[in-house]
Amino acid sequence: MEYRALGHSGLKVSTITLGTMTFGGAGNFAKVGSSDTKQARSIIDCCIEHGVNVIDTANMYSAGLSEEIIGEVLDGKRPGNVLISTKARMPVGAGPNEEGFSRYHLIKECEKSLKRLGTDVIDIYYMHEWDGITPLEEMLEALDTLVKQGKIRYSGSSNFSGWHTMKALSTSREFGYQRFVTQQIHYSLESREAEYELLPIGVDQGLGALIWSPLAGGLLSGKYSREMQTQGGTRFAEGWNEPPIRDFDRLWNIVDVLKEIANQKKVSAAQVAISWLLTRAGVSSIVIGGRSLEQIENNIKAGEVVLTQDELKRLNEVSRPPLIYPYWHQARFVKNRMSEGDKVLLQEHIKQ
Repeated sequence: MEYRALGHSGLKVSTITLGTMTFGGAGNFAKVGSSDTKQARSIIDCCIEHGVNVIDTANMYSAGLSEEIIGEVLDGKRPGNVLISTKARMPVGAGPNEEGFSRYHLIKECEKSLKRLGTDVIDIYYMHEWDGITPLEEMLEALDTLVKQGKIRYSGSSNFSGWHTMKALSTSREFGYQRFVTQQIHYSLESREAEYELLPIGVDQGLGALIWSPLAGGLLSGKYSREMQTQGGTRFAEGWNEPPIRDFDRLWNIVDVLKEIANQKKVSAAQVAISWLLTRAGVSSIVIGGRSLEQIENNIKAGEVVLTQDELKRLNEVSRPPLIYPYWHQARFVKNRMSEGDKVLLQEHIKQ
């Protein structure tokens, strides 16, 4: 297992993170998975044996049941120096203060997560979604307090836009609060929008990036094709529409190339898709999940797959996002004056 520094911090994370949205299966999350404690234990044990050192969850996953299962499995122990990350911000009740970045909500939810997880400290605490109402200084002061109290070690954003992220970093600097060290974002061969703003910001500002849904909800796993569409077994077939697929023809073109490369290398298409992500600038770790131990073991082995320059070129070309404004204009004039952040998006296009 490879370990990478998480942004501009001293913390090192495995290139594979265990995602636990499939733990519990309560409510709408049953469409994703429903691993009970016994199944979760075998999955967590497998990951630890392979060197995975991050377990990721959220307070809203199965209404807190995911956190409870992790807490029961770990039973207050951290084998292999396991790190725990969780999230807050999403609605967890019907009251007016049951969501958002308010000091009231964040501190209360942190205490509840600590209790469910059976731990004294959360290693990485993510702000799960943007809140346009609460002042950022209130959110950041609350997180700063939780760090000083020893209840969280690091904080990060998840699903912020580029300007949201920069505003948060600027506010931290202005008030002297602990800054985000990472972001958890959606990124895959099918969905490369993160290259426009979020990954360049990460490279430029020293934010790590943990990637969620690297297989587009299973559609890049190689199990499905243009002919099969999404029949049976996928989250989409069962009514889960995240992340959205806007161009299925493009998706299947990507899957075709994935399968061709996977067949040549005698590995799975899922492993190729994850391996591609690990070559991308700014990526720290890939959050993998699965309904079965077999899926987990297969995805962990993606770190062993080495893609050639020709294979990377084929994957880049079939999935390359269009240059939206102002990037198509920049591509014409910044060739000789690109920062490392600029290169995340533009270098691939300028080489054409």
